[in-house]
Amino acid sequence: MVNSLFRRKSLTKILSDSDASGDIHAHELRRVLSVRDLTFFGIAAIIGAGSFSSMGTACASGGPGVIFLFILCGIACGFTAMCYAEFASRIPVAGSAYTYAYASFGELMAWVIGWALLMEYSIGNIYVAFAWSDYFTNLLHSLHIYIPGWLSTNYKAVHDAVIKNENQELISIWNTAPKIGTLRIIVDLPALLINVLITWLVYVGVKESRNISNLMVIIKLVAIVLVILVGITYINTDNWLPLNEVGMRSFMPNGFSGVMAGVSAVFFAYIGFDAVSTMAEESKNPQRDLPKGMIYSLIICTIVYIILSLVLTGMVDYKLLNVGDPLAEVFQQNNVGWMKNIISVIAVVAMTSVMLVFQLGQPRIWMSMSRDGLLPAQFQRIHPKHKTPSFSTIVTGIVVGLPIIFTDERFVLDFTSIGTLFAFVLVCGGVLLIPRREKQEGKFHLPYINGRLIYPLIITGLIAIIAITSNRYFPELLNGDFSDHSHASNAGDYLLGTPVLKISTIIFWLVCIVLSVFAFMRKLSLIPLMGLTTCLYLLTGMSASNWKWFFIWFAIGLVLYFSYGYRKSKLAAEKSLSVV
Repeated sequence: MVNSLFRRKSLTKILSDSDASGDIHAHELRRVLSVRDLTFFGIAAIIGAGSFSSMGTACASGGPGVIFLFILCGIACGFTAMCYAEFASRIPVAGSAYTYAYASFGELMAWVIGWALLMEYSIGNIYVAFAWSDYFTNLLHSLHIYIPGWLSTNYKAVHDAVIKNENQELISIWNTAPKIGTLRIIVDLPALLINVLITWLVYVGVKESRNISNLMVIIKLVAIVLVILVGITYINTDNWLPLNEVGMRSFMPNGFSGVMAGVSAVFFAYIGFDAVSTMAEESKNPQRDLPKGMIYSLIICTIVYIILSLVLTGMVDYKLLNVGDPLAEVFQQNNVGWMKNIISVIAVVAMTSVMLVFQLGQPRIWMSMSRDGLLPAQFQRIHPKHKTPSFSTIVTGIVVGLPIIFTDERFVLDFTSIGTLFAFVLVCGGVLLIPRREKQEGKFHLPYINGRLIYPLIITGLIAIIAITSNRYFPELLNGDFSDHSHASNAGDYLLGTPVLKISTIIFWLVCIVLSVFAFMRKLSLIPLMGLTTCLYLLTGMSASNWKWFFIWFAIGLVLYFSYGYRKSKLAAEKSLSVV
């Protein structure tokens, strides 16, 4: 049984099963996407709820020094993007990391990563829907159109406010909401409606989605440039060196621990570049264009994020940014009301495009899983007219829509980030497992840099630097001291605050040492090694609650796999036929 869990699908079979020869058949998706379209899809997915909403949480935690976290996440995603690009060049079919894992790790890990991607695309879209609703409601308010609070707020947020007896506005919504029996009717109606609209748009066709997405990307990029240009004139450089707890001015007022505390929020801002890889079967030249689309969009967005975070933390005290609409807040604090209204329009456009790309990606992953027999055949059904995975698209809309009724933003943000990072770890690790190939004209080729000596030297150097700059780090990591160092000032003092974070940090360093040994013995490629390492480090920033829900989700996925996918897998059927 153990061998059957890790049965792999060859690259040749993956390509033949998807019928990715380039011929047009009645059941195929339409190949209409160019490099520009794919780059715009990437930007559409990346710049959205992260920059218009979760960025505020990260800035309020790390202060101006949050730019270091954006740089770290950008580097981690950059290495990961190159690994995605290598797979996309070799396997130009829909399915993204799921398909890549099937070729490198085997069937069980392919299912696990497909299940994890559900957290990124579908669950992530729930957060985007909530953020979209907040900005849309603010926009209507500026036009003197008011939606009752019980129709524009999620139930869990209101219920939690009542339990904790805080936030009088939410408590008022609870007290004034209509009731059916003892059940109060509180639902975020705008979030539900935008999900329905996006689901319909994705259902009718990728070409139509592409045209609307490209238009929205142009609008929001022009608008963000406007935000930056106007915001620069209101920057107070003293805000870049706020006072810390001991009364000293610091670029990182809460230390590196404060910067890293925003890892979920910052990483969420980068989620989306990998969605480009799900468009393989709708790309004109996927082996050349997919890698370019991912890398171009990632570079553009990283530059935008760094500049934008500097502008935000320069315009106001970083502590004021812990709000759902930070871009609007900085202009309100500086009495620039006309920009607040513009930003509300921008945010609605930006987050609509994010939902569009995420909702395009998820059905295509399910379509690939269905082709392999891991999901029922309905999930690979292609609409005869629209040429889209129709059943999967409808199911995606339901998966996004139902939790909007009973969950809230914070839970979804953390849940999405940990699942995506886990998928990224598997993609980078998968590149290390597939054999190197000769460079082919017109196709992306991941540069091979021998990590035999460089990687062990990097890890050794990092350990030495941390030991020198913080003589408490490793002693406290290895003993039983779980005291709170949440405001430590040195980079080496981070992640010693709770048992869970401490354990994850120990595991991180042990994995790095093991990877160093394998890098030396097998001459592993440096780029995927660095991608694997940086993503693992970001995972150490996840809280105990993140890990608890991740493992619950993981367990549910395993139950579904063994109850259906393991038995119905096409590889299992082929093995049975070969035995006969």
